[in-house]
Amino acid sequence: MAEAAQRLRSLAEQMLGVPLPVRLKAWDGSQDGPPEAPALVVRNRRALRRMLFKPGELGLARAWVSGDLDIEGDLYTTLDVMAGLVWERGEDARSLGQAVRDPGVRAAARELLKLAGPPIPPAPPREEIRRPRRRLHTRRTDRQAISHHYDVGNDFYEIVLGPSMVYSCAYWEDAGTLETAQRDKLELVCAKLGLKEGQRLLDVGCGWGSMAIHAAREHGVSVVGVTLSQEQAAYARKRVADEGLTDRVEIRVQDYRDVTDGPFDAISSIGMAEHVGAERYLEYARRLYELLKPGGRLLNHQIARRPESDESAYEVDTFIDSYVFPDGELAPIGTTVTQLERAGFEVRDVESIREHYARTLRRWVANLEADWDRAVRLTGPGRARVWRLYMAACALAFERNRIGVNQVVAIRTPESGASGLPLRPRTWHG
Repeated sequence: MAEAAQRLRSLAEQMLGVPLPVRLKAWDGSQDGPPEAPALVVRNRRALRRMLFKPGELGLARAWVSGDLDIEGDLYTTLDVMAGLVWERGEDARSLGQAVRDPGVRAAARELLKLAGPPIPPAPPREEIRRPRRRLHTRRTDRQAISHHYDVGNDFYEIVLGPSMVYSCAYWEDAGTLETAQRDKLELVCAKLGLKEGQRLLDVGCGWGSMAIHAAREHGVSVVGVTLSQEQAAYARKRVADEGLTDRVEIRVQDYRDVTDGPFDAISSIGMAEHVGAERYLEYARRLYELLKPGGRLLNHQIARRPESDESAYEVDTFIDSYVFPDGELAPIGTTVTQLERAGFEVRDVESIREHYARTLRRWVANLEADWDRAVRLTGPGRARVWRLYMAACALAFERNRIGVNQVVAIRTPESGASGLPLRPRTWHG
């Protein structure tokens, strides 16, 4: 009988119709494929069962998170070639279902089922989100989704994010550290908002308090920061106290829809709007508009996807929805701008910083890998594997222009029409 790796390669290539660009290493110690290529390690037959019972992205994710599937060699190279082989070919359950009409594919699938062992679907990894069908983006479900992602331990986030504790795209120079790039991003936001001493800033989705602290310390503004994460809020409040800024920074566990003590001179929303959802986005934009003074500025920093030819066909990424950001949704930048304008805003500037996010994510992956054993102790191996895969895959997605990130400056322009912006706004003074 052929060794497992050779059988796997032959059967997989029959089903996919293309050569596998990676080596395969199987549970019996066999391996097959280009010796210089990175290796996909199938540690046990259970990995096959996971992929066969849930073909496509979810099955691969379950095998990875559980440790049944691994990679030897460069992670980014492997993910890049696998993206072309699986994700970009649309090899989900529906397309595979169409493919098995071919007699040769059906025969290969039967042989893979035999090789996989007992026809019992393995239970999903415990890190997978299990929830009944429900109405999305209510206050309760948003709170649950935020808790899943952010309440995994501040110590873990310290490993990944580093001392800045900023969980959004940094703003890089050719040289520089993650910490200086994050500081420069916070300063860029403050400059675009035109913050001045004595003003009030609302920081929506304030995270661990970095933006609030920077704005208060460097620009003398009073800040209200809101988050739905209890762990983030506790951490941010301690940082505020340590900085001696409790008289100028208030951190609340509060939904932005429940903020009633406006108006504010400026609003920052950095990496938060991805959680809002398409059905709620206009409500989000209108609420922020209501909370601003006439002439006030909004800085909306948000990840964007490429538009679909048929927008009704858009589906949330299965792996990210099941393991990372439950209920998160991405929109094209044009949709975001349109919704902000529908809410009453005048959109004055859109800056794409896509390449900056790719570099930021690679730095976060390096941080995680450098302190891997501690990260595993803090959150468990499954959660650490989720984060390594998610961040590395996202870095590639930004590099390949599959997704982007944009900073949008929008103004609640007063009836006089005076925007308050300089004639050359890209200097970002005042």
